[in-house]
Amino acid sequence: MPHTIFDTPAETVKTMKFIDFKEPGGPDVLFCNQGAIPSIGDDEVLIRVRAAGVNGADITQRKGLYPPPAGASPVLGLEVSGEITETGSHVSAWKPGDRVCALVPGGGYAEWVKTKPGHCLPIPKGLGFIESAALPETCFTVWSNLIDRASLKAGETLLVHGGSGGIGTTAIQIARALGVKVFVTAGTNEKCQACEELGAEAINYQQQDFVEAIKHYTGGAGVNVILDILGGEYINRNLKALALEGRLVSIAFSQGHKATVSIAPIMAKRLIWTGSTLRPQSDRVKDSIAEALQHTIWPLIEKGKIKPVIFKTFPLEQAAKAHQLLESSAHIGKIILTTD
Repeated sequence: MPHTIFDTPAETVKTMKFIDFKEPGGPDVLFCNQGAIPSIGDDEVLIRVRAAGVNGADITQRKGLYPPPAGASPVLGLEVSGEITETGSHVSAWKPGDRVCALVPGGGYAEWVKTKPGHCLPIPKGLGFIESAALPETCFTVWSNLIDRASLKAGETLLVHGGSGGIGTTAIQIARALGVKVFVTAGTNEKCQACEELGAEAINYQQQDFVEAIKHYTGGAGVNVILDILGGEYINRNLKALALEGRLVSIAFSQGHKATVSIAPIMAKRLIWTGSTLRPQSDRVKDSIAEALQHTIWPLIEKGKIKPVIFKTFPLEQAAKAHQLLESSAHIGKIILTTD
């Protein structure tokens, strides 16, 4: 039998608010709807959502360009924080009442969401629901790409494009905590300053060619790893900015998903070009990432060495405004929806 936080069936809430859209489009297609609370399986947990992170993938899905994986909720939202209210009969790691933040396959823009127990992490000591809702998607993405795929290690150098966003501010702090020298690109002096306050060397791409700046800062050697969200014409420039044995990791392509690339620098400098998306990966892989984060990154968060950067919060019903802000690129750090 499942375990539930509700004492009697009469106390069980049957419906919830969630953000819906009937057809792809701009932020104005989003509206608040009412529907059934998800039913969980034997190996799932149900979370009463208190806050949910807003991510670029949500915008892409809203536009009809990023359909949810088979079996996932069509509701937007990939990361939440809240309390577990029900656990499946096969779940032993969590109990009703536990405060968690979690990676979810969809459904985060709602008052309740279900996910796998292995994708939940305890809310770090010292953080509340809003700050912890900013952790799962960014930390899972940064760890899986920089550590698991690019094998970034202490003493190396890293370039992060879009350093002032949610991924960027997280990547700066994780890399710095692990002993990595970090460079970032950002589009305004204000954003550059925010990145520098987190410990990065910032390059205003509106004023400088990042390739030349990297050559200058590294004495012509280039950086060991680049975390790229741009794609398109930036790929060849990234290859120029990499050092011998460098690694380019693509996680988004705001400048286009196609590029004409010369193989010559890849061969000459023995480069590795890889990339990933997080959402379609297996439960086993996500379980492994969560374990690594809890062992390595969560203690650093609790010591104050890594802290989520929150730009603004919106009530769940104002998800359209949150999307407008994210698409404007005026933010520094994360944008969060709250359900209370």
